Amino acid sequence: MGKDRITLTVPARGEHARTVRMTAAAIVSRMGMSYDAVDDVKMAAEEAFVYAAETVDEGDELTFTFEMDDDTLEIQVGLGGETHLSDAEVERRTSYATFILESVCDRFELASSESGKASLRLVKHAGTADDA
Repeated sequence: MGKDRITLTVPARGEHARTVRMTAAAIVSRMGMSYDAVDDVKMAAEEAFVYAAETVDEGDELTFTFEMDDDTLEIQVGLGGETHLSDAEVERRTSYATFILESVCDRFELASSESGKASLRLVKHAGTADDA
């Protein structure tokens, strides 16, 4: 198949989480991954949306980049700067998101670019133990 890239930009409002979730499911289904992998990716995409939406201002947009090759899907989503939540609430939500994302992804990381912009990076491989 080679490497394909799909970019999806949506308003950072809760009603658009399903759009991201279904886009991720369609992509991973096209890749021929198992039903379990499709469920994992749907959950990861929605959790990444919720996580990222908490880091941007109301009315901002979130951009998801889906890169896929024959057996790997990588999802990247940019994070905003300051959050409007208390430190305790950020810690609670971050801990939950981290737990979910680490459970359903083969790789999950918070990354920073050279410009200082933060992003989430999620990776799911076909044929992993969770895929059986």
